[in-house]
Amino acid sequence: MVRLLQSTVQGLGLGTVYVLLGLGFVIIFKSMGVISFAQPGMMVLGAWWVIYFGRILGLGFPLAVLIAVLLTALIGMALERAAIRPMIGEPVFAIAILTIGLDIVLRVIVNDLLGPQVRSMGDPWGLKTFPIAGVVIQQRYVARLVIGTVVVGLLLAFFKYTRIGLAMRATAFDQEVAMAQGVSVGAVFALSWAIAGGLAALAGTFVGLGSGIDQQSAFVALKALPAIILGGLDSIHGAVIGGLLVGLIEGYSLTYQSQYAGFLGDNFSQVVPYLVMLAVLLVRPFGLFGTREVERV
Repeated sequence: MVRLLQSTVQGLGLGTVYVLLGLGFVIIFKSMGVISFAQPGMMVLGAWWVIYFGRILGLGFPLAVLIAVLLTALIGMALERAAIRPMIGEPVFAIAILTIGLDIVLRVIVNDLLGPQVRSMGDPWGLKTFPIAGVVIQQRYVARLVIGTVVVGLLLAFFKYTRIGLAMRATAFDQEVAMAQGVSVGAVFALSWAIAGGLAALAGTFVGLGSGIDQQSAFVALKALPAIILGGLDSIHGAVIGGLLVGLIEGYSLTYQSQYAGFLGDNFSQVVPYLVMLAVLLVRPFGLFGTREVERV
């Protein structure tokens, strides 16, 4: 039972990262109808800003995170305006390929800044643990879960109760109708990229705490793809639930796979999210909460 509770908390902590990244994927997909593969690059870029402002310039961790989130959001908005906006009207496949190119550019720049070594951003919680009912819990996983819950709650409230959020929901539903009602679709596109960039920066911060960031850290962001496939590409709530489920599955695999299926290897937990994605695509390709497309012939 103790191991089960520990792996549950660890899985929820991992899932929080996938939730933040998955929300970025979904928000852009809902507004533009295209998956942005630039999220991994945005994630490591945000993590680098935390290292730069927090460790190199010594501004302190909270201020460094705030600056990193805002700066990455602005960069996301600039990328949309400079590279994506001119592609409006082109095939969706072409835009998706362009986002892959943007991701490569961002990662090359960040990798050059990081260098070959692991770059530490420190840990404001000091890697401390505390017992709950006899279970030793790492504070960083609890901090991820609490902060992630607050951010997701604020984001959902933004979409539901603000005029800008309503405009984004209207654009996601039907761009032509939204334009007829006076909504600036271009502004919605830019804002969706800004939000996705800010969420990616926060996810990168969570990834880098304790273990640091290196040139391979961007691959963590790809685990958000199984989360949004599981939850549904066009579902905000699906991204949240899918991210947490994938995190839990990976956490349980980390704890129990070596004991019950050791023949699969030490790093099999890294493959588990993609096996979940494959199973979902075969059984329910539109996800648990995604909109099922009906084609008339």
